[in-house]
Amino acid sequence: MDRRSFLRAGSVGAGAAAASSLAAPMYAQGKRTLTMVTSVPHGFALFDDAAVTFINAVEAMTDGQITIDKKAAGELVGGFEVFDAVSSGQADIYHSAEYYFGNQHPGYYYFTAVPFGATKSELNVWYHQDGGKELHDELGQIFGLKSFLCGTTGLQPGGWFRKEINSADDFNGLKFRMPGLGGQALGLTGASVQAIPGGEIYQALSSGAIDGAEWIGPFADERLGFQEVCKYYYTAGFHEPGSALSAAFNIDIWESLTPSQQAAVEHASISTTELISAMGTANNGAALKRIESQGVKLLEFSDDVWDLFGKASEEAMDKYMDDDLYVQIRESFEASLKNSSEWLSRSDMQYIAQRDRVLRG
Repeated sequence: MDRRSFLRAGSVGAGAAAASSLAAPMYAQGKRTLTMVTSVPHGFALFDDAAVTFINAVEAMTDGQITIDKKAAGELVGGFEVFDAVSSGQADIYHSAEYYFGNQHPGYYYFTAVPFGATKSELNVWYHQDGGKELHDELGQIFGLKSFLCGTTGLQPGGWFRKEINSADDFNGLKFRMPGLGGQALGLTGASVQAIPGGEIYQALSSGAIDGAEWIGPFADERLGFQEVCKYYYTAGFHEPGSALSAAFNIDIWESLTPSQQAAVEHASISTTELISAMGTANNGAALKRIESQGVKLLEFSDDVWDLFGKASEEAMDKYMDDDLYVQIRESFEASLKNSSEWLSRSDMQYIAQRDRVLRG
């Protein structure tokens, strides 16, 4: 039996048991309560906001026929265990960042962010216009999942450091929190990289277990208090230029929904992405000013550091080229990115540069 058949068999059994023992009265009324597991604690800015926004939208769009019971990281399973929980049928839905599950298949990295990859608008083009969604479906079929992009945290800063980074040599031995392909690339620079769940970053920084970390951006980072323990903040990073979040259903749960319910879920995920994108952009500027007022030094990496990132990123992404589906996903992503950037560089980017020149003199 292959992995997908095994997982689906397990999830059918788990789903049937849950339906018969827990939700029979609600099914009889045509209403369902599904269990969602997430990778962060309740209240985490943008990340958890996206899960809550999606849950509320699904309930509203289905006129209360579907409600979702959200279990934060650690309440049912750990933050990095949500994939297996939903794939096996222990839970119905997860909300997370797909690059946490690159160990399941490296193609998942592209459905959150890859180094020097797509901005949030470019990722949206690939996903909804250039075949990304279909590839997400193909990947999910291996593991018994139906997934959707569901939220975005936008471009993520270079991160928080205890000391300034003056040259590429400063990464040697640096203990830094960064997941995904970005983290793998950073590891090739000489840094000691750790993939710590979001709820554990502050403690790791304050205890000295790590020398630095990246998270989401000023709005989310301020809420976690990173400015209290680190005083150097690099405002542009190479690793996640347009990070997406995802909601993934156990495939048997998904296939049990009516067509109208499935459409509601899909449109709820799209609206969530747009709303959370706006939330981040609206709040990051003010949060950055508050962080700076507390004595944090805002910095940019030097060109030689950016060159180091570029070389390491290409090496990190190339090591999975022996996987056919990974190659297909990467080639599709890069073709879409090339097409989008050629237009954006002549339109939006030119406009922004000229607007800033004219208005700021």
